[in-house]
Amino acid sequence: MDGESPPAPSDALAARTLALEVLLRVETGGAYADVTLASALAAADLPTRDRAFASRLVYGTLAWQRRLDRQLAHLANRDPNTLEPRVLAILRLGLHQITLLDRVPNHAAVATSVDLAKRHAPAASGLVNAVLRRAAREQELLATVFPDPTVDPIEHLAVAASHPTWLVERWARRFGLDETRALLAADNEAAPTVLRARPGERDALRERLAAAGIACEPGRFAPDALRVQAVDPHALAGWATGELSVQEEASQLVVRLLDPQPGMRVLDACAAPGGKSAYAADLLAGSGVVVAVDQRRRGARAIARNAARLGLANVAALALDARGADAAFAGARFDRILVDAPCSGLGTLRAHPEIRWRRTPEDLDRLAVQQASILEAVSSLAAPGGVIVYSTCTLTDEENEGVIRPWLAAHPELVREDARDHLPASARDVVDASGALCTLPHRDGLDGFFAVRVRRR
Repeated sequence: MDGESPPAPSDALAARTLALEVLLRVETGGAYADVTLASALAAADLPTRDRAFASRLVYGTLAWQRRLDRQLAHLANRDPNTLEPRVLAILRLGLHQITLLDRVPNHAAVATSVDLAKRHAPAASGLVNAVLRRAAREQELLATVFPDPTVDPIEHLAVAASHPTWLVERWARRFGLDETRALLAADNEAAPTVLRARPGERDALRERLAAAGIACEPGRFAPDALRVQAVDPHALAGWATGELSVQEEASQLVVRLLDPQPGMRVLDACAAPGGKSAYAADLLAGSGVVVAVDQRRRGARAIARNAARLGLANVAALALDARGADAAFAGARFDRILVDAPCSGLGTLRAHPEIRWRRTPEDLDRLAVQQASILEAVSSLAAPGGVIVYSTCTLTDEENEGVIRPWLAAHPELVREDARDHLPASARDVVDASGALCTLPHRDGLDGFFAVRVRRR
């Protein structure tokens, strides 16, 4: 259950209207929730409480979509997917508030949903009223409309915890049913806001934020990470002047595993939007260079903008498909190479709940081919004694060990190293038995990341 407070009664529809508009763009336009929500919030004149509520509605409704639709099928006596998208989104929003948000009174959830329908889908206002009033009456029954766990525990868990069945099956084989249940629950929690301070400046940044009334605490694993309670970190003092960045803690650990040192030449082969490139450049301490490439021109522009905001003159951003890196940089050698590969993103469902509904098993095989091609292209670019780090933000074997094993078998000049020997002492507990960095939402409170470090003999 979620404990977020509802918005102030004086503007009860503002946050809900914004959430509805974002959900429709995500559901019908293929937009990404985080980008769309950030844009909508930036354009809205909402108080902090309402902004937080709108965010909770968007992420929660997307995350719990399958569970909500199962309950709506019971309440409306029809397949929810036969409803017009706008009507379905209003019903999901209302049911989410009734069944999952403790502090929203049922009458408020019903009344505001009916008002939304009157404004945005007038012909369906009666349906919305009837379905949600029934939901308020039958809350205990709604908790029992899922598949029988004694007959099909996987399907029960997939519906009740709102994940695709194929994904729950895979994770149950890997983690077991009990740990999978914990992982799914963690996926449905809101991701924390994590900042990265400039290297060595975390305590000073923490003091400045605290003085400004921003509650924050150090990250558990990454030495420059701060967890903050802030709806919009881009509005914090210090953002425009480059004192801080937004970067998930596991992402910061990937750069620490790369361990760039002053004077080195670093290649970030899949760099947009540039957070890892910027951190690597920071760790170079003004000596050395980071060549950051992305196959899209707008990606390269995003990298350059981020570097400029941080005052990093040692980042060169290029538009280049990393699968052609060996030809583009023929004869060049890099001391450090980061392949933060395009992946399914299934370790980041807290921050990107819509991904679970867009990915298919076929995507994993397709992405693994692309990942292997990128690794092959950069293999010859590592200098003798140079390091390559391969990382993903997913928990699927096809994209992780399934890519690493054949690559290393084909390249005896590369030797795998234990991540424990290259991470800060605070992060050595998030290294698995094979020596790979492996973070898990339910165990570590971080996004699910995987990273392997190899060295050229």
